[in-house]
Amino acid sequence: MAYTAKDYSNIVGMEGFSETLLKNHFTLYQGYVTNTNKVLDSLAQMVKDDKAGTPEFAELKRRLGWEFNGMRLHEYYFENLGGKTPLDKASRLSKKLVEDFGSNEVWEKDFRATGAMRGIGWVALYQDPATGRLINFWINEHDVAHPAGCTLLLIMDVFEHAFMLDYGLKKADYIAAFFKNINWAAVEGRLK
Repeated sequence: MAYTAKDYSNIVGMEGFSETLLKNHFTLYQGYVTNTNKVLDSLAQMVKDDKAGTPEFAELKRRLGWEFNGMRLHEYYFENLGGKTPLDKASRLSKKLVEDFGSNEVWEKDFRATGAMRGIGWVALYQDPATGRLINFWINEHDVAHPAGCTLLLIMDVFEHAFMLDYGLKKADYIAAFFKNINWAAVEGRLK
């Protein structure tokens, strides 16, 4: 079963994100979907051809994590955008953020500071299913640094393609625009 790229054109027009930036980002995402399918097809063929023990198979297996996570993280990212209302202070998510960070403001300060760090990658709010605790994480590359077993709640892309066209080196301005557009219902829907 092949993966197909989802349509996120509904978020075009949101404040702080130009149409050109978003369409370029959608094209990048579609590349991850295409490459995930290509890698999976190649791996399946290599197994059929008795080439599973080869260095080429091993490298493609490693590459699968990059392509698949690039696809899936972009889906989470686009799906947690497009919101127009602030976080409801009476929501389960807000109450959990207060429980784990002390206040919504402290959580947001931590998330923004993580996003403003030098480097490329992702900032993610995860929930540890073993304890229920919410933790902000820095993810350097798609295929590494994901906390094992945790549930992804909110993701912010901080690779240059996500903001340079509109904001240049002003990452903080991009982060401010991101926060104006969070779809809190989608984020809360991921909370266990």
